[in-house]
Amino acid sequence: MLISCGDALIDFVPTRNAAGREAVMPAVGGSCLNVAIGMARLGAPTGFVGGVSTDLFGQMIADHAAASNVQLDLATRSDHQTTLAFVRIVAGESHYAFYDAGTATRNWSYRRGTIPFADIEAVHVGSTTLVNDKGAAETEALIADAQASSTISFDPNCRPNLVKDKPAYVARMMAFAASADLIKMSDVDFAYLFGEESYQQRAEMLLGQGTRLVVLTRGKDGAVAWHAGAGQIEVAAPKVEVADTIGAGDSFQAALLFALHKQGRIARDRLKDIGADELRRALSFAANCAGLTCTRPGADPPWSHEVTWSV
Repeated sequence: MLISCGDALIDFVPTRNAAGREAVMPAVGGSCLNVAIGMARLGAPTGFVGGVSTDLFGQMIADHAAASNVQLDLATRSDHQTTLAFVRIVAGESHYAFYDAGTATRNWSYRRGTIPFADIEAVHVGSTTLVNDKGAAETEALIADAQASSTISFDPNCRPNLVKDKPAYVARMMAFAASADLIKMSDVDFAYLFGEESYQQRAEMLLGQGTRLVVLTRGKDGAVAWHAGAGQIEVAAPKVEVADTIGAGDSFQAALLFALHKQGRIARDRLKDIGADELRRALSFAANCAGLTCTRPGADPPWSHEVTWSV
């Protein structure tokens, strides 16, 4: 099984009403839930770990997860409210206003001993759950239990408007990166964390500390990956008509993890020995899934019947 641990929320996605005025449409989201949805829709056995409310929006989340074949038995249901995020598109990039105080996601606690890590191939973590102290500490505890047997996947998915102390946040992201076998980030995340630093220089540093695979997504410019054995590999982004980019990075992450799972390369030692052609196929598949997600509004990752995968 693959699991994703972190945020589950409701995005209010920009749209237009019948009179042509600006409006918003509720859509289930949250980076880590999106990753779980994406993996499950492609056919991987998938679970979600995190806080899910029992309120109206929480039920929307639960129904959406169930419809996408995501197992929620490892999630924590509570009567805390659901996190809400309002989205605006500025110069092609999604910008978020979060309402997250006292929510189910913010109050999630890792229930030690409840996750059968020996049966978990990979654990994905990242995004807004890692901004606050409690969420970060609970995720660190989960990783400490998981990493003996499970591959750790990490995407910082930075949300600068939630960060109060940037140096402390950057240090925290580097600590999570040090625990990760696979790191994926966008070029926007990279610029926020590392400024004008060379992509390759940072990737080589991360590989040197034990990370198996580093991937940088660059929107319409595709993605580039660094791997100690397979080298540096670039793949193009498909040309699509973009509705919005919400969930595109999460769809990429989900599809990459799914592809590695299908190739039998997701285990830490197997990922270490992946070949360049295998990795290129996995990255291209991920880019195509992200491109398809961009053609429809909100975080709506593709189903297996919508994409072609060959090992």
